[in-house]
Amino acid sequence: MIWMGVATAACLALLPFGAVGALFSPLVFDHEGNIFNPLAWIAFLMMILFWIVCLIGPFGAWVLFKRDQEQLAWAAMAAPLAWLTVLVAILQFIPG
Repeated sequence: MIWMGVATAACLALLPFGAVGALFSPLVFDHEGNIFNPLAWIAFLMMILFWIVCLIGPFGAWVLFKRDQEQLAWAAMAAPLAWLTVLVAILQFIPG
């Protein structure tokens, strides 16, 4: 249970970075032609939704943990990290 608390604190620590990322998410369209780039749109949506995943992931993890589904709880707790990994990978392919 202590490690769930530590993981929750880590997810909540990412929350301000997600909020700043959501503010700067329209910058993916600064380069000419990115408005028609599907990867730019995916990155835009992922940047906006990251802070929400940082809130919902730990909440769902605690619900699952209390229902004695510990493996699914840890999977839910890892959702923000997986989301961030995919977002960073997508941002590497956007020009500009």
